[in-house]
Amino acid sequence: MPAPDKSLFTQLTKTMFVAKAIVLPEKWKSPGEQFPRAFKAVELAVPPNAPTTLFKAASLNKYHVDAARDISQKFEGYIEGICGAICDAIGQWQSQATIANVIINGPVGMLMPGGVTGPPLGQLILASAPMKTPQEIKYSQAVAAAFGPAWLAWHTGMMGTLMYPAFAAFPGPMAPPTPNIPMPLIALPSPGEALMAPPTLKKVMASAFGDASAAHAEKLFDCLCTAFAPVFMMFKGSNQVKNVLGMGPIPTFAPPFVPVGPVVMGTGTGAPGCLA
Repeated sequence: MPAPDKSLFTQLTKTMFVAKAIVLPEKWKSPGEQFPRAFKAVELAVPPNAPTTLFKAASLNKYHVDAARDISQKFEGYIEGICGAICDAIGQWQSQATIANVIINGPVGMLMPGGVTGPPLGQLILASAPMKTPQEIKYSQAVAAAFGPAWLAWHTGMMGTLMYPAFAAFPGPMAPPTPNIPMPLIALPSPGEALMAPPTLKKVMASAFGDASAAHAEKLFDCLCTAFAPVFMMFKGSNQVKNVLGMGPIPTFAPPFVPVGPVVMGTGTGAPGCLA
């Protein structure tokens, strides 16, 4: 099943950043009549940047427009890189995640908390996150420090029911390994998902970043976390839990008088790929 859509995630993050209408230089005011005299006529007013540019120029002065464009391009590159790293990490997690601790009685298998295991997402994010500059390293480490624990809390807290219809009345003393009926991932709730809420995720990022004075960091984190929320919901809704193999004894099986019976205290496990 597919990992989150990195193109959608990236575009949503950029759109939310543009909506903040951040002007560069911030709080700029013309110093007076001498300001225009310091530039050539062709530098005083140039065409504005595209509306989709992340930062807005404080004026049409060439140096304001150029600075807004150049800084926007750097932020766009980082957003593309970190969104891609998060989505790729989730894809890798899916391919390695397993399911255990499923208790089966009759046709119903109960997935208990702690039954879903997988590699640490934070480390997977850092493996491909942007790290070209010291600032990018700080940003990426903060993002990984927030997503890692939140993702762990979500998947270890997952619980719910898996269905094995054939186990309601099986004709034998032991039901062989049988896959569950595929079901949407979103049908498995988790109390740990509360840590994935944008305000909580953003707060952890800001705390891990540890530099409240850094320009635009808080806005970047806010956009990333807010954009991830709908992407995460789509991810859960479009993916399935499948091939979780259930098996177990039928203690009431006693032919010819009792030719069929329900599975009692069976178990279910899913190998790597059951969530991918």
